[in-house]
Amino acid sequence: MNIRIIAVGKLKEDFYTAAQSEFTKRLSKYANVTITEVKDERADPGQEDIARAAEAERIFKNIKDKEYVIALEIRGKEYDSEGFANMLHRLMVSGVSDIVFIIGGSTGLDKRVAARANASVSFSKLTFSHQMMRQILLEQLFRAFKIINGETYHK
Repeated sequence: MNIRIIAVGKLKEDFYTAAQSEFTKRLSKYANVTITEVKDERADPGQEDIARAAEAERIFKNIKDKEYVIALEIRGKEYDSEGFANMLHRLMVSGVSDIVFIIGGSTGLDKRVAARANASVSFSKLTFSHQMMRQILLEQLFRAFKIINGETYHK
């Protein structure tokens, strides 16, 4: 299984970088996980659509046709941890081997990115920074693989 995370923006704090390294190391037992960062766009008030469009172009340059794309969006489908694991497992057994998760920037995702996505997932109705969301996604992926493999995990 190849999992790629396309994230708008860079990690700025060392503790986020350390957490990302730790979770990608833990996940390496289950999948090849890579992270692609694309430049975020500064959005002045009223210019959010322009910023999202510029970020979308950068995202699209990093998506291949054969990849299964999951956009992380507040309006996406919500899962509990077991449901998220089941969704990933269904993809794996159906032959999907390349999954891309997309994390938008501070103004969210352009509608074209959502339209390209094969699925949308929401981890909460709360808004998280892209830096925090990256860690939440990595932790949930790790938890999902533990569930899929029948291994114990902390509830």
